[in-house]
Amino acid sequence: MQPLSMKALVYNSSSPSNRRTTPGSPHRPLVVMKFGGTSVANVERISDVARMALESQQAGNDVVLVVSAMSGETNRLLKLAHEVVSVPDTRELDAIAATGEQVSAALTALAISRHGGKGRSFLGHQVRIVTDDAFTKARIHNIEHEVLHEALAARIIPVVAGFQGVDSQNHITTLGRGGSDTTAVALAAALGADECEIYTDVDGVYTADPNICPSARQIPSLGFEEMLELAALGAKVLQSRSVEIAMKYKVPVHVRSTFSGKPGTWVIDKSRGLESQRVTGLAVDRRQTRVQLVAAENRSGLLGEVLGLLAELNMSVDMVTHSVLPHEPSRASVAFSMPTSEVHRAQARLEQLGAEVKAQQVVLENNLAKVSLVGLGIRSDPQVSATACRVLNQEGIELVSVAAGELRVSCLVQDGQADKALNLLHETFELGAENADQPVEQRRASNAGL
Repeated sequence: MQPLSMKALVYNSSSPSNRRTTPGSPHRPLVVMKFGGTSVANVERISDVARMALESQQAGNDVVLVVSAMSGETNRLLKLAHEVVSVPDTRELDAIAATGEQVSAALTALAISRHGGKGRSFLGHQVRIVTDDAFTKARIHNIEHEVLHEALAARIIPVVAGFQGVDSQNHITTLGRGGSDTTAVALAAALGADECEIYTDVDGVYTADPNICPSARQIPSLGFEEMLELAALGAKVLQSRSVEIAMKYKVPVHVRSTFSGKPGTWVIDKSRGLESQRVTGLAVDRRQTRVQLVAAENRSGLLGEVLGLLAELNMSVDMVTHSVLPHEPSRASVAFSMPTSEVHRAQARLEQLGAEVKAQQVVLENNLAKVSLVGLGIRSDPQVSATACRVLNQEGIELVSVAAGELRVSCLVQDGQADKALNLLHETFELGAENADQPVEQRRASNAGL
């Protein structure tokens, strides 16, 4: 792998209110660079990461690195825990899982020193990334980052272990899958960085997963809102919580490949004309289950009660529907989708939930996938939902459930039909067209030579 040629910042925020001046370097831009597991998969790649960080520093930037565990390491560590006990204590799971990033951070710091720079590793408790005590999926409350300022002032490149923090009792916590993205963006916000670069094994954000949709096109830039929807609905490029933080603190995020010189995708605070593009991209989220609480007692506030109970159980749900039984108005059914892994974890609790709302039956429908369209223009164009449903129906794809919001339309389909649905919708909304930023009607006219 050839390291990228690093340049001083190419993006200038129009909202610099949270930009910082680090003690000792008031005129140097600050860049947070995050590298995922494939980017630090072995010592050769770690050496390349070190060179990239040094190139950025030599180009005039202050640099903070955030690294994930080496590819496959977190899974290996968690497997060991499950070999010891089938249901490990979550506090101990976090203590085990966090060691993967510790190794990567220390190796990267050593590599920076080997290449003539000054690197120093920092763990979550050393930076004081303070979280709540929700082990395995903790949320960041505060970052006490003075040690990083001190390191930057001494021209040291801090290498922070991603994915981890500590709670108020100094217990190690982890931030959930993809948590290193959240670490990086949160640090960028806390430090007032000029940008956060997320290096991964893909060239940026695409209109759809290019492994499923050959005509998928890389998106040069998109807004925080669109990226948040795509991330929450199954796009794997960024963790959704990292996008929430970026949007709140207006941190420009640059998604790039570690392994190519392609320009990547900017995720930024920007206003896009609602007339310019109805749909920005598509996402697919597999391994979904639809849960139906059939014929529950139709009392006032039933839906709110169900959602409240689900929140207490810390369950994330989507595609929520509520329908009164036409033949028995005193009863109603509530349905929602959720990741199948969550259902397996909490099936007994779901049965308990059904009993609490006096449902006659709790029905689980597995092997589903959620295919979603995302775009700023959806809020102003009701035809997006109608067009998507019509096209899928015409091609014999069963719509288990449909949900629409301001920025998205989601269709729950059989998992075996998800790829076909994704490609159909991508073609229907012409997302692979080079002039995809134009309205569909204008593109059709252009293609017809009118």
